[in-house]
Amino acid sequence: MGTAPQEASSGPPAGRSFTEVQQSAEFGELRRAHRSFAFPVTVGFTVWYLLYVLLSNYAGDFMGTKVFGNVNIAFVFGIAQFVSTFLIAWWYSRHAEEKIDPKAEAIKKRLEDEA
Repeated sequence: MGTAPQEASSGPPAGRSFTEVQQSAEFGELRRAHRSFAFPVTVGFTVWYLLYVLLSNYAGDFMGTKVFGNVNIAFVFGIAQFVSTFLIAWWYSRHAEEKIDPKAEAIKKRLEDEA
């Protein structure tokens, strides 16, 4: 009963190591690298999105202004929402690759080496 063989775990080490890592300066740098990008960009995009919503609700005449043909400012702003979303995703992937991933990989390697 319950005599299944125990396999060597290739997973992360248990408990205490994680607490030590979380309190380390190295992990603090990783969190700062993420937050220094994520918070300002999130606030900026949220303001940009809310501006679009508010203008759509309260500045109908402005948003209805024709830019060319049947394309108005509301349509241009709407397309710009999609473009900015994709640009932020691309920008974050570059930021993560350059600044976050190397730090995370170093922490992971150190944990695995200690295990």
